[in-house]
This record gives sequence, C-alpha cells and structure tokens, in this order.
Amino acid sequence: MVLRFLDAGESHGKCLLGIIEGFPQGFPLSEEKINQELKRRQGGYGRGDRMKIEQDRIDILSGITSGKSIGSPIGLMIKNKDWENKNPKNQEELTIPRPGHADLAGAIKYSLDNYRSILERASARKTAMRVAIGSVGQQLLDYFSINSYSHVLRIGSISIHNQIVKETEKEGKIKTIKEKISRSPVYSLDPEISEEMCREIDQAKKEGDSLGGQFEIVVRNVPAGLGSHVFWDRKIDTRIAGALMSIPSVKAVEIGEGIKGSEKKGSKVQDPIYYQMGQEKDNYPGYYRKKNWAGGIEGGTTNGENIVVRVYVKPIPTLFKPLPSVDIRTKKKTKANYQRSDTCVVPAVSVVGEAVVNWELAVAFTEKFSGDSMDEIESNYKCYQERSKKC
Repeated sequence: MVLRFLDAGESHGKCLLGIIEGFPQGFPLSEEKINQELKRRQGGYGRGDRMKIEQDRIDILSGITSGKSIGSPIGLMIKNKDWENKNPKNQEELTIPRPGHADLAGAIKYSLDNYRSILERASARKTAMRVAIGSVGQQLLDYFSINSYSHVLRIGSISIHNQIVKETEKEGKIKTIKEKISRSPVYSLDPEISEEMCREIDQAKKEGDSLGGQFEIVVRNVPAGLGSHVFWDRKIDTRIAGALMSIPSVKAVEIGEGIKGSEKKGSKVQDPIYYQMGQEKDNYPGYYRKKNWAGGIEGGTTNGENIVVRVYVKPIPTLFKPLPSVDIRTKKKTKANYQRSDTCVVPAVSVVGEAVVNWELAVAFTEKFSGDSMDEIESNYKCYQERSKKC
C-alpha cells in the first residue's frame, strides 16, 4: 500500500481536514500524542494573539476502531474557533498585497482584484494539520524505535554554541533531550541563550518588526536503505527538502554539514566507513562511521547514521510597520495591509519541520517494508534487519 495524505481548509474556515490513505491495519494510534504535538506547535515565545484563541485538538473521524487502525482512510479534523470571530464571508476585501506573502502572486495567477481567498489558503494556519499528520507518521516510526527531536539553533543574531549541541547528542537518551528542549520558551537547548533569544524577540516586537532564525532536526536509529538512488524523486533528501520547503517562511534547507562542507576539500568532508564484528546475537554496529558530514544520507538513501537537517526560516513578512505596496485596483502607491501576526515563529516552525520530516520517513519506511497490516511490516522489517547484518 502507498502511504499518502491530502489536507484541506483555510485560515478562517470552519475547520482543517486531513485524510491519510494507506496506513497499515492494527496500529495503536494515540490521539493524545497528536494533541501534544499540536500544543507544541502553538507554543514558543513570539507567537501572536491567535494562539490565545485556538486550542487545537484533533478529532479522528474514521479509520480507527477501539484505538487501532483498520486499514481504511484515516480522517482527521481540527476545528477553527476563530471562524466565529472572523468568518471570511463577513470580512472586508483585501486589495493591498503584503510583500513577502502570496497575496500579489496569487491575485495575478487567478486574475483577482481581492486576494482574500489567497490569504486564507496560503496562511500558515494549515500547518496545524501538517503537524497532526506528521504525528501519525512519527508514532509509526517510534513503534520501530526510530525517534526524533527538533531544537532552535538561532533567532535573529543570537545563536546557541555548537559545543552544547554536540554535548547534548552525546547524552543519548531522547527523553532527556526532549525534556530539556520543552523547558525552553524558544525550544533551545541552552537556558541562558534562550533568555537572550527572548530579549531579542521583545526588542523586535517593540520596533514593530519580526525575526527569523534556524533550527535543527535529528532523527535517530534510521535503518539504512530508505529512499533510492534510482530516480530523482525517490531520493530521501529530495523528499525531505521538498517537504520542508513547503512550510511557509522556510527559505533554505541543509542536509548534514552541507554548507560548511562546501568550503572544504573532499577528503575532509567524506565519512570513512568502518565495520565492527560481533557475536550473532550481540547488538553490534556492523557498518558505521565516526563522523556524519553526510547527515545520514548518501546517494539519496539513508546510510544508517542519524539524519541531521538544518532549516532556515525568514522573518514573518507581516509587519506592524508595513512596507510600501500598491493597491491592485487603483494601482496607487500605499502601505501594505497589516494582518494579525507573530513576531517570531522559529520555535513553532521547528515543530512543523520535525513533523513533515517524520512523515516523509514514515512513507519511505512503509515503501521499503510494505504490508497491509502491522504484522506484515514487522515481519518484513525483522527479516531485513537480520539480512543486513550478513551484508
């Protein structure tokens, strides 16, 4: 079965909808785990007033019986409480596009002189459903001990020291790492740097401006062999980068040490391959690498090392002090419209980014170990693990 999803809904519509097709039968899906991820998305220092209105909760409408998937499409819904306050039918027409948004491009594409409908669908509000869908994928990966975390590296000009990131990864326990991230208002690993980041956000808000930044996603215990070198669209790095670039405000994606590596000679940035022997029943690494410049992906295929992705987020383009624009009806010079917005969304986008990466890995995982039921997938995965040790 092919695992895929569709989503629908607008920023101020009645609800957001999602349909997942191809999910295996017999999986114990947790509604509460989805809600935990939705709550994380709504958190993070620098969010706007809408987060005080919405308290996102998932409604699973189909595909689940007695807490387990039954193999049919899974229907998901998140209600928009703001529908009652800002029903788009009752809102003013919008004719002054905001720089950095889809407003003008969408208006030209559809020959519109009111970009309200463009704003509604282009809004980052729809990422709530992407997080819910990603959580379903994450739960499937967790079942096979493939786990992930995301954390903020930089907001504006304030960055976390790379040594702290390395030390955290050495700690090993994913639960400990996630707890440390959750204690930070900006989802960063360093408490002191977190405070500096918050002050940076406060200053930007005071100036009527916004801030972007950078975050990192790490996925551990990923088996070698997900994705493919055969066609460009099957490469797992292609799929991960594409999914991340589909998130509003994401403008660049880095796999492993892609940027740093581009400045060095080839002999310095490849990952030498080693092999450790062991007894047949022992938990030994087999093939391994001492470094991970490649970020866990070589030739479009996972190589068994941690997947490491860094994502760059532009500042929110909706500004309290709007930039120059043009009225698309009168063509007169004016200031852009101001819509309610955040000051900084980097922490929230890190949650969305982790979700979409988990979804792409879940799709690749079910492609590799395909089956209509969890029993089939478990059996296929077990056989693959045993065979891999003999390679």
